[in-house]
Amino acid sequence: QVQLVESGGGLVQPGGSLKLSCAVSGLTVSTYMMGWFRQAPGKQREFVAATHWNTDTRYADSVKGRFIISRDNAKNMVYLQMNNLRPADPAVYYCNAAPPRTELWGQGTQVTVSS
Repeated sequence: QVQLVESGGGLVQPGGSLKLSCAVSGLTVSTYMMGWFRQAPGKQREFVAATHWNTDTRYADSVKGRFIISRDNAKNMVYLQMNNLRPADPAVYYCNAAPPRTELWGQGTQVTVSS
């Protein structure tokens, strides 16, 4: 059974940083393109970042230069370092394969940006 568990969200002030983690079981991250996605209240879920098995990375324009996606193949983990968080960033953040697979959506982790 494949399971993805996100963690690391929380409340941060504008300009602050958070690092999200995604623990993956039942799927070997080194063989997949893995991504982060987010969904804000009343909005569609959107792509944030992805990392290919060959370490190539891709970012949404809204987070480019502020967020960094990485993976630890030995631990089967995917991370999202979020810097300079803005009022437009609050959402529930999810990890998934990229493109996302319906059956892999987890509970996500909430990120709130507020002073």
